[in-house]
Amino acid sequence: MPSFYEFFAGGGMARAGLGEGWTCLFANDFDARKGLAYQANWGTGGELTVGDIRGLAVEAMPGDPDLVWGSFPCQDLSLAGAGAGLKGERSGTFHAFMDIVGRLAEQGRAPRLVAVENVCGTLTSHGGKDFEVICRGVAAAGYRYGALVINAELFVPQSRPRLFVIGVRDAVEVPPALLAPGPVEPFHTRALRTAVAGLPDDLRDRLLWWNAPTPERRRTTFADLIEEHPEGVEWHNQAETKRLLDLMSPVNAAKVEAAQRAGRRMVGGVYRRTRIDPSGARVQRAEVRFDDVAGCLRTPAGGSSRQIILVVDGPTVRSRLISARETARLMGLADDYVLPRNYNDAYHLTGDGVAAPVVRHLARHLFEPLADPARSARRAA
Repeated sequence: MPSFYEFFAGGGMARAGLGEGWTCLFANDFDARKGLAYQANWGTGGELTVGDIRGLAVEAMPGDPDLVWGSFPCQDLSLAGAGAGLKGERSGTFHAFMDIVGRLAEQGRAPRLVAVENVCGTLTSHGGKDFEVICRGVAAAGYRYGALVINAELFVPQSRPRLFVIGVRDAVEVPPALLAPGPVEPFHTRALRTAVAGLPDDLRDRLLWWNAPTPERRRTTFADLIEEHPEGVEWHNQAETKRLLDLMSPVNAAKVEAAQRAGRRMVGGVYRRTRIDPSGARVQRAEVRFDDVAGCLRTPAGGSSRQIILVVDGPTVRSRLISARETARLMGLADDYVLPRNYNDAYHLTGDGVAAPVVRHLARHLFEPLADPARSARRAA
């Protein structure tokens, strides 16, 4: 059975995606509240260490992992080129993550696979330099690597594109079927191809084009996941819903009117955003989408980051905050996944996570063919 370490683990969504066929040897997150959620779902067997990744001792991490996974913080990378990037306090923990991979190699325990996940803004942050830093870090640790951009909406009804950089140890033989001779859609997007083209020659020489199949067509819609009687949130009264509708621009109001004429129940996701009106003034707007897909979940740093759902059934329009359970479903988590009781904690947990079905897809089509459960002659370098 292949094994793994999970860093920046949150509630263990990468673990949920890998599934029961994988053994977690070690997990870490800085947030104690997320740590409680992790233990509520995965038990208290001792694999979780709560604390700063920069203070971890590799000697205390047991076993020889096949995979080391890291969904490092995205806050400094979320605004392409505008944030602190990998020099920031939070996203800069990538360096600590790679340092652990290097120290494992020094002890003869280098994992066969390294995977890092972050927002797609990483591709353009600081003119592509942050993406280059990630690629160089993985390559310098002794890995050939490839990148994919996978939108969770292929698996769940949530628009959530994310960048995955996956490295394979130099000594590992890669089956030819796992590689493509060049970029292929849908996972090698134009933005990714542009970022790769901007890499120095030595890094492009180490690059692989992972060949992962496109999943079968998703059958669920946003409306399928919405509850009539949710826990923890209440339906807005008519005045609250009207205030929300009044915040809409003519274009978004027209979307609601079209939904009312659709002849079926329509569920839309709404975010409040600050926009510039024709006079140059900053105004708050409510923007809605009715494409059967929720907007990307975000952590609730402020009221505007919480997604509102708008349910339209003919002339009837209702609204409310999305429930914690609904956010978990949008991340591909089963209904028996234990969420924090506090709404904000639950939203923060899911909004910070990786969509579990995406991890399962990577595990099935890349990680598991490259894993080495027998561990025979596993690290020649």
